[in-house]
Amino acid sequence: MRSRIFVAVVGVPILLYIVLWGHPLLLLFALALLAGVGGWELYRCVSKERDGFLSAVAVFIPCLTVGFCYSCPDYVGAWFLLSTLAVFGYAVCRGGAVRFDQIAAVLFGGIAIGYAFAAFLRIYASGVSRAYLLLPFILSFACDTFAYFVGLALGRHKLAPRVSPKKTVEGSIGGLLGNLVCGLLFVFVMKKWFYGASGTLSYGAMAVLSLFCGVVAQLGDLSFSLIKREFGVKDYGKIFLAHGGVLDRFDSVLFVAPTLAALMELMQVGWRCAAG
Repeated sequence: MRSRIFVAVVGVPILLYIVLWGHPLLLLFALALLAGVGGWELYRCVSKERDGFLSAVAVFIPCLTVGFCYSCPDYVGAWFLLSTLAVFGYAVCRGGAVRFDQIAAVLFGGIAIGYAFAAFLRIYASGVSRAYLLLPFILSFACDTFAYFVGLALGRHKLAPRVSPKKTVEGSIGGLLGNLVCGLLFVFVMKKWFYGASGTLSYGAMAVLSLFCGVVAQLGDLSFSLIKREFGVKDYGKIFLAHGGVLDRFDSVLFVAPTLAALMELMQVGWRCAAG
């Protein structure tokens, strides 16, 4: 717990500065860095053998995915195709020395993880207040934190014992309620101290969004736990000390951020249609 508190005390101010006040290029660099480390962690988890080319592209593809989403989003599809062709082409040239799980780890890490981190850039580009960039973190970390403490205090029934034995149904419900409280508090703060920055996001819409993202956050957590359990890995890394690696700390965020970006785009379309 002491290590977790230390990481939070150091990390939260850095996160707030980058998200709320940092130059857009700093935000881009931070997201690309996290994506690259996450891609490397996934490849290292899945592959016991080290391959120089695959190790490099496991970092390179997610970093460039974030970059393409920022600078030339119209070419992201072409970048995904080129990455897939390059990795499979290399595997064919190696004549079976590269396993499919290695290929899948590199491509999933490069495309899915890179695209998930780039969701922050899509939210930023939508024109809303930069405070909305905090929502994927709030609706992920709040769920994780409340689920942990409620499960610790009241947990009796296992949620998914074959995937994550310590998670409980009671903790899951606590995580959803924690998300609901933090989501409504976010709208309250935005309306009270940042008048006009809250857009047309109502308490009702945020309540639904918070609960839905709570379910998505827990699915993200369990999904990356499933991968770790299959390959017999305790943590993806140690970059965040007791919190583990990027994929340990941001597993829920990787599911919530693109979900939230997509839902916000749909809501904005709905608002424009209603206004027009």
